[in-house]
Amino acid sequence: MPDNKEKLVILWTSGDKEVATNMLFMYALNSKIRGWWEDITLIVWGPSAKLLSRDEELQDYMKKMKEEGIKLEACRACANNYNVSEKLEEIGIEVKSMGQPLTNYILGDYHLLTI
Repeated sequence: MPDNKEKLVILWTSGDKEVATNMLFMYALNSKIRGWWEDITLIVWGPSAKLLSRDEELQDYMKKMKEEGIKLEACRACANNYNVSEKLEEIGIEVKSMGQPLTNYILGDYHLLTI
């Protein structure tokens, strides 16, 4: 399989818990466990940051994904807007400015899934 087929970035912007549990988290975790993608990055951006900061079930799921080797990142500007940066960092998410990194993912060898 070509290298670019092995890299996936999931951009999670939805504030809907059902979207997170019944699509995003299920697909991301199974993708890593089953080896569908070798390199997976999950970016928390916008309303998803607010949802995640308030929902312990989702936080536990994120910890499982991190344990499986999924890279977790969050947009600092969005997290700051919702006053949740510290909470996201406690979960183990790298909170940082994401404009340039997202651009690099899009222009690079990554496939992008937006939810």
